[in-house]
Amino acid sequence: MSQHTSHTVLASTDSSAFASVRQRGTTRDERFALGRSLRERVPISALGVWNATQARPDPIELINASHEGRVDELIPIRVGRMVSSPYGFYRGTAVVMASDLAALPITGIMPVICGDSHLGNFGFYRSPEGEQVIDLNDFDEAHPGAWEWDLRRLAAAVWVAGRENGYSEDDIADAVRACVMAYRDEVDLLASMPLMARSYNRLDIERLHETATEKELRDEIKRAGKVARKRTSDRALPRFTDSTAEGERRIVEELPLIRSVRGEEFDQLAEGLDAYLDTLAPHWRRVVAGYTLVDIAHKVVGVGSVGLRAYVALLEGSSPDDVLFLQLKQARRSVLARYVHGDNAWHAHQGQRVVEYQQALQTVSDPLLGWTEVDGRQYYVRQFRNMKGTVPLDGLTATALTDYAGIVGHLLAKGHARTSGASMIAGYLGGGEKAAKAFSRFARLYADQTEADHAALVKAAREGRIPIADGALAAMGSAFRPGG
Repeated sequence: MSQHTSHTVLASTDSSAFASVRQRGTTRDERFALGRSLRERVPISALGVWNATQARPDPIELINASHEGRVDELIPIRVGRMVSSPYGFYRGTAVVMASDLAALPITGIMPVICGDSHLGNFGFYRSPEGEQVIDLNDFDEAHPGAWEWDLRRLAAAVWVAGRENGYSEDDIADAVRACVMAYRDEVDLLASMPLMARSYNRLDIERLHETATEKELRDEIKRAGKVARKRTSDRALPRFTDSTAEGERRIVEELPLIRSVRGEEFDQLAEGLDAYLDTLAPHWRRVVAGYTLVDIAHKVVGVGSVGLRAYVALLEGSSPDDVLFLQLKQARRSVLARYVHGDNAWHAHQGQRVVEYQQALQTVSDPLLGWTEVDGRQYYVRQFRNMKGTVPLDGLTATALTDYAGIVGHLLAKGHARTSGASMIAGYLGGGEKAAKAFSRFARLYADQTEADHAALVKAAREGRIPIADGALAAMGSAFRPGG
């Protein structure tokens, strides 16, 4: 299953698995006991181990390999964003951590996981009912995988971000402990609930205010939520568009980040959007089909996604102020896939994979999620402006980070528990204190590794072994400290 080690899978959500309502499953008590027994094969302390061996693939080579198939002129922008800081590097290197995690022992409990569960991939968005909720919100790498891969990546993200904010190691350890204990408490709670009730569990912004105990975090949530509520299609109209002499609305270019699409490329994308309609539920298909495509632009987004094709389409309804922005994002095979089932892909359409696993992990999802194919490339489609936003990490105190780490640990457990293995995970984790110590140890060691890898990337960019945007290294100035 992995290029590094053989994994025994005890519970997995496999899209090809046979499903039947005629087969009775094991009881919660049996699955809890099985999870507890896994500690004999993989002690909880083993989750705290990290040591880069000589067999570890070169991170720079993995990053360069991940650039294959991306838009050449955008790769230097991606590298520029990754050299900006160790956390910027961490955000863009899910491919590196996937390789590292696959070399470590796993429990064998394999729900659907996010695959890239850093702090920036949790955030606000609008539910189909129009309420603002918070949940996991990035699924490009989502795939069945080891639950501990997600929790390890999240714990290490807390440590890297905490160091970047200048917090003490003890304060960061408290934040990681809060994250792991919240994960443990939530998965234990949800494992005891009926499957249907578990599937409805969600956290809206009002409950989030109640959950946050630190005033600083409540204030940041309030500010971030207010900003996110303004991120809608109609409010984006004056910011992203202008009108031609003929009165036609166009998306404003901002090269190289926003580029107008014309000619054959436009026609191919328009045809792809028509095909996308067939992947929507009938009601939403009728709604979107009531709009007319006006303009399309290529728009660079994120860190890990830079260089992949990503488009914003502007559609207009029955009046000029009735608009809809859709985003098409290129979907490629998850970085986890090769370590779970080798070279044979489970998923014929990677855009469909992203959509279906997003719907599996989120309690409520964008009703306009769908997928399509354009010029041989696979895409998923979603609303571009949908009250999306995140809690800014640089505005948090150490105690607020601890509070927020508990919230995202809760959300990660909720996602995992919706798919498979919740009772076994709960049985394995037990009271959670040993796991909190183990994940904290791993997070600290992997934060050290991230800083070393970031330094190696900066060195490679300076030596011209990897392309980087003009001025990106100079902009770092004296802030860069090799090795952290």
